[in-house]
Parts: sequence; structure tokens; C-alpha cells
Amino acid sequence: MNARTQKKLFDALRAVDTPTICNALEEARGVRTATGFTTQHLHPTEPDAPPMVGYARTGIIRAAQPAVGSAAEKKAKRVGWYEYVVSGNGPTVAIIQDLDSNPGTGAMWGEVNSTVHRGLGVLGCVTNGSVRDLGVLAKGFPILAGKVGPSHAFVHVEGWGMPVDIFGMTVVHGDLLHADRHGAVVIPHELAARLPAAIKLLARKEKVILDAARKKNFGIEVLRKAFAASDDIH
Repeated sequence: MNARTQKKLFDALRAVDTPTICNALEEARGVRTATGFTTQHLHPTEPDAPPMVGYARTGIIRAAQPAVGSAAEKKAKRVGWYEYVVSGNGPTVAIIQDLDSNPGTGAMWGEVNSTVHRGLGVLGCVTNGSVRDLGVLAKGFPILAGKVGPSHAFVHVEGWGMPVDIFGMTVVHGDLLHADRHGAVVIPHELAARLPAAIKLLARKEKVILDAARKKNFGIEVLRKAFAASDDIH
């Protein structure tokens, strides 16, 4: 899609929370699903931040043991990740899977790394690993992390560009994601353009039920009529 179309779409997606996107995806698909989104709690470093809407840049890390390789190889891999995370179409979101048996032993995300990524134009991060340096993280760089911890231990990037799994959400390079304090969801590219209309439809259907529930005479009969009226909205 061209830049103007993308901006219009992303503005519409950012205007709603991630649960609404999950509902809109069901409407666009015509069926419910139990996949494509995170299914465990993620700690939001900026719970009041607007949703992240961007393209996935995937990576894998470990922290329990030191990285293998020469100093030059380690440096090249470190810089290689930064080159990768800003490559291709943007905006980008870092999606990091911690492969340690105890994910979060060492935090990749702290004051320095959040500031570097924000400076490079990355929107934020979703990870099953840990985050630290609360209070001094880069402002405007929201992180959804599996836990909070004090140390970076031996944390290092092992690779990038491969499929990753974040608490049940499988993500591949270039996937479109929506994430906020509730968690994250993958938006299939073929459904993205249909979501603004689906969001508006759901809002109209839910309004009938919400308005009924707020009436002084609300009861089962009023609820039945509201459900029927909502179902008639297409």
C-alpha cells in the first residue's frame, strides 16, 4: 500500500485498543479463533501509551550463558540486529523471544537499549523476556515484557528474521501487529484493510446493548430485544 493509504489505515487502527482489534478480526474473518494473539500477562512499561501498530522485526535472545564467538563476531551480531530492526518497510516493532529455560534471566531492555531503539525509529517491543530500569526507560518507547528483573546477565542476540513465539502468538518477519497494555495480536495482511469498517460495525452493534443495559427499566426482556436488535445490524 502507498504511504497515504497506510497512514489512514494505521491511524484508524491506533484509535482503538487491542481487544477491539481482536473482535474486529473475528468480524472480518466471519469466525472466532484462539490463535494469533498473546495468551499470558505482559508487563506494560507505559500502560497509558497509544497502541503500537507496525511491522514485526523478529529476534531471539539468551542470557543464562555467555555468547559464543570472538569479540569481533559478537560486535558484528550486535550491530547486525540494529541494522535489521530498521530495515524494510516501517514503522517497525521489535518482537523478541527469550529462548532460555527461564526466560527473563537477563534483560535485553533497559535505559540504553530502549533509547537506542527509539532513536532508530522503532515503535516499541513485545517480548517474553524481561525489562529493567523502570523509571528511566526511553519515553515513548512502550515495552510489553514477560517479567521485570534487575540484571542483564549474559544477554545477547542469537539471531533475527526467524519465526518467534511470544506466549502463544507466532510472529514472522513483516507481520503487521497491534499491541497495547492488554497484549498483542497479529493482523493478517489480507484482512487489514477490512478492519476499519469492521470496527465501526461492532461499535454500532455493541451500542444497542450498552444503551439498553444503562436504562432504568433494564431487565431480561429488554436484554432480549437488545440482542435481537444488535443481531439485525449488518
